[in-house]
Amino acid sequence: MSVNLSKGQQISLTKNDGGTLTVVRMGLGWQAAPRKGLLSRLTAKEIDLDASAVLFAEREPVDVVFFQHLVSDDGSVRHTGDNLTGGAGQGGDDESILVDLLRVPTHVDQIVFTVNSFTGQTFEQVQNAFCRLVDETNGQELARYTLTGGGQHTAQIMAKVRRNGNGWEMAALGSPAAGRTFQDLMPAIAEHL
Repeated sequence: MSVNLSKGQQISLTKNDGGTLTVVRMGLGWQAAPRKGLLSRLTAKEIDLDASAVLFAEREPVDVVFFQHLVSDDGSVRHTGDNLTGGAGQGGDDESILVDLLRVPTHVDQIVFTVNSFTGQTFEQVQNAFCRLVDETNGQELARYTLTGGGQHTAQIMAKVRRNGNGWEMAALGSPAAGRTFQDLMPAIAEHL
């Protein structure tokens, strides 16, 4: 059973049977909002949202996975590829990042997931945007965070997973930001570590 997360909510990443999750997928989906008026429909360009995962060790970035670096240096985090137009919206994922929690190096204590509009549109022009966490071993959706309300921002610090003793927990951050790439978001990410 999936949990619909609200901003700031945290969940522990354990299986229903008490076991530990081993591989999770952070999925991102979105659609372009309908455009009003003939001129705006004719001049509209596709919306390219990008998912990124920044790996931290004691508040310092040590690696990143995004559309130009699809696999972390240690191989524990993998981006499935860049989607330039979206379209899944309420259905499946447009972009996914797989995290093998057992392979994440012990010095990495947090992984922050971000979404940015590479093409520069604001989230007012996006609808049905979500990120979700899935147990990759059985396909069960564990948690979903829905991006609602649009806004003048071009990026969102969506969620983070962090070590908690021997396991991991997820926090839905939902923090608006400005930037076309994860590099632009680093000062805003720092506030959530």
